[in-house]
Amino acid sequence: KTKIVLDEIRGRGVEESFATLSLINRKAAKTVSKLLKSAVANASEKGHSDTDSLYIKEVFVNKGPFIKRIRPRAMGRAFSIKKKMSHIKIVLEQRGL
Repeated sequence: KTKIVLDEIRGRGVEESFATLSLINRKAAKTVSKLLKSAVANASEKGHSDTDSLYIKEVFVNKGPFIKRIRPRAMGRAFSIKKKMSHIKIVLEQRGL
């Protein structure tokens, strides 16, 4: 589900990606937007003062851990609930390098 959102911003500039993410009506878009904001802040801390020239070089999602829970059901049965998580990686690079 997150991959659909990431495919929309791959290879784009940071500002354009923020605009795209604000228009996507999915829960993952909000999470990816926070992650991208954090990545831009990390880049500016490492000395990349011109954040306008940054673009998303690489972005992907991998399977993360999941939490198993049990939900009681009728007639003494139990269903398992799997709360899935994922790992998202964003690599930023400056254009013109």
